[in-house]
Amino acid sequence: KRPVGLPAARTPTLGDGATSERPLGSLLNLPSAPPQPPTMLPGAPAAAWPAGAIRPAERIYAPPASDASAEKPLGILIYTSPADATAKSAVDQPLVGGPEQPISPAPSAPGQPASSSAAKGSGQPTTLRGGTLKKSAKRDTRAPVVPVHLSADEMQYDQNQGLVIAIGNVDIRHGDRRLLANKITYNQETDVVIAEGDASLTDSGGKIIFGDRMEIPGDLKGGVIYNIGLLLDNLSRVAASGARRSDGNITEFSNAVYSPCRLCADDATSPPIWQLKAVKVVHDQAGKTVEYRDTWLEVFGFPVAYTPYLRHPDPTVRRQSGFLAPSFGNSSDLGFMVRTPYYWAIDEQSDATFTPILTTSGGIGSSASYRHRYQNGKVDMNGSLMTGDSTGDIRGHIDSKAHFDISPTWRWGLDVQRASDDTYSRRYGIPSESILTTRGYLEGFRGTNYAAFNSYIFQDLDSTSGESTPTVIPMFDFNHVGTRDRFGGYTSLDMNVLSLARPKGTDTRRIAIRPKWQRPFSGVIGDRFTASVSLATDIYHVSELTRGDGTTFSGVSGRATPQTELQWRLPLVRDGDNYSQTLEPIASVVFAQNGGNPINIPNEDSQELEFDDTNIFQGNRYGGFDRVDGGLRLNYGTKWGLFGRKGGSTSFFVGQSYRPRIDDSFSKSSGLADNFSDVVTRFHLNPEKYVNLAHRSQFSPDNFSPKRNELSGQVGTPALTVGGTYILIDQQTGSGFAGREQMSNNVSSKIDKYWHAQFSSLTDLQSSELRSLGLQVIYENECVKLTTQLSRSYFQDREIRPNTTIGFTLVLKTLGEIKSDVFNIQ
Repeated sequence: KRPVGLPAARTPTLGDGATSERPLGSLLNLPSAPPQPPTMLPGAPAAAWPAGAIRPAERIYAPPASDASAEKPLGILIYTSPADATAKSAVDQPLVGGPEQPISPAPSAPGQPASSSAAKGSGQPTTLRGGTLKKSAKRDTRAPVVPVHLSADEMQYDQNQGLVIAIGNVDIRHGDRRLLANKITYNQETDVVIAEGDASLTDSGGKIIFGDRMEIPGDLKGGVIYNIGLLLDNLSRVAASGARRSDGNITEFSNAVYSPCRLCADDATSPPIWQLKAVKVVHDQAGKTVEYRDTWLEVFGFPVAYTPYLRHPDPTVRRQSGFLAPSFGNSSDLGFMVRTPYYWAIDEQSDATFTPILTTSGGIGSSASYRHRYQNGKVDMNGSLMTGDSTGDIRGHIDSKAHFDISPTWRWGLDVQRASDDTYSRRYGIPSESILTTRGYLEGFRGTNYAAFNSYIFQDLDSTSGESTPTVIPMFDFNHVGTRDRFGGYTSLDMNVLSLARPKGTDTRRIAIRPKWQRPFSGVIGDRFTASVSLATDIYHVSELTRGDGTTFSGVSGRATPQTELQWRLPLVRDGDNYSQTLEPIASVVFAQNGGNPINIPNEDSQELEFDDTNIFQGNRYGGFDRVDGGLRLNYGTKWGLFGRKGGSTSFFVGQSYRPRIDDSFSKSSGLADNFSDVVTRFHLNPEKYVNLAHRSQFSPDNFSPKRNELSGQVGTPALTVGGTYILIDQQTGSGFAGREQMSNNVSSKIDKYWHAQFSSLTDLQSSELRSLGLQVIYENECVKLTTQLSRSYFQDREIRPNTTIGFTLVLKTLGEIKSDVFNIQ
């Protein structure tokens, strides 16, 4: 073996038979051939090598290669097979074959030898390109050739043994695979590449494999690797004493260690937070699975768990069928609990999870969920069944949602929420609303129009609701907003059709129509006006309506309530160097007839009225159709705001309403029963991102006694943030919403890069009782997340008693989750 070429200091001489087309002369005793027109190689430099820069060897060591040509005087060193365009992509074809049938050898650049015999120490990359068919295959000249690119500081060629040896910064690329090493030896006869010294192989999936020594075929898809290290896409690492890779797909590791955790920067020899050790690991890249045999889980170097067999999807898998990590818990009511979920990836569009639930005192059962994604919709279903508890009944719940698009205009859906009894969800820890709603709907959107058909069935989990819970079948809504007309105004229309029935109580049928026309215009001093005219027209048919005087009514009733409104506002702006300030007085006058709520009209959708800064200037401050805001009234208020150029803002609003005639449709505690209404305010302070305070209030103008106070705030940096909310709401007469006075607090701290803690509490100030406490501590880094929760609930309702919960959730990233709960610690 001897490199071609002599030191630069040697006086150049031309070999026998040297010509401008053959600057090496008779160095390799090439057969004579007619000169070929020069063609540039893809990616070759434009400047040709001068003939004088190439120096021939003193001796000839070998006869010419059997496949030598004028364009390739060294013949073909590394072979590639033509890609099968109908079966496999070019990058998947192996680099195997013999030199019997060269295919389309690439011509060299003008004045440049196509041989990569090479420039020792020149740093000029060497690119070899060529190909043959396997000996048993027929030649297909139409198939494209997959190029192999090789570059190195020095390259040697032993033609007798068929060896190509590249030394120094060796880089071989075949398609999207790449091999780097200090030294690479390629045997043309066996089609085996031996890489030594800091060898690394990047496969078609982007994973990087390291090894002290690699013996792999020319297609870079298989082989044996010693002292292997594997870097996955998510930066997880695998190390092993050895590995065998076959067909670019299966990799078998011996005495392997796997961990996504980074090693300690101060002591790389110390064990990571957690790692898996196994006698044998098999990674199926096509099947996207990793199998372990005789496996230990070590935490900080100490073994904590063993299993003879473990299998999980590799990090490229988004989802795969199999058992999920079980969860354990204990309760003085339910006893010891075990949940063992099984996840079923049905297909690309759907999946399901089944979770058997075993308890020692609360019975046995299972929960299940199902998800399906269609091209035009989706289905999400959740449910559970339990039996064998103290009641002796079969208990359960269902919570499902389905939504489908019919066309660009119309869609339909079905939401189902039901439970076997009032306390089932709370007892077994199932998230649930206090009122379960089953809804079927068909709705359409087009331009500024909206139409919807709805049906509702409610289940109130309050034991006092009895048989008063209504069923709505059907309800139709239509909303329209028109474009600007020739008078400069806009029309709108709201329409509602309702049929409501109860097992016992009032049944209601209603048609409500709300046409409206409004026109904005500007005043002479920059003020803005909006004039509007509307008409509330309603027809009712009721059965067994209990009126305010205690009598009942069944029959037809109706009303027509016209209303005219004029609103005025004057926005004033002042700019400063570092801020801008706005001041905007607002006033509106509303004309409507008195007595718009006769006793023969039921009130189904307007029982709860919250008078605040958001509805003080609305024409109807009731939220539904059954009550209208009648009579003459004047609304007035002022908004002020201060806004910083670099962020931060402060705003304030205060407003009130006056009516000459008292409207008895409002309760005494609503704030609208007297001539002068309560005063409503809103204040917001956010000078910078670490301070955020908000306050809303409603108080009597006579003695300034509060009817509602809501104060919330959050102050601090991520290192320490303190927040809280104070709520005071008086109960309105005849309202089903109980008044409350409560305080909630929370303190959170991002202690450092990995640790985060949070504390919360809720106190009922009316009864001076603590309602709940919570503490959460989280540790998270690149490979593990540990969450510890401690909470105490003082809520009590029949079989639901106060309880304490301690929860531990350990997530081993890329592997799974371990969860445990302990309840009712006394």
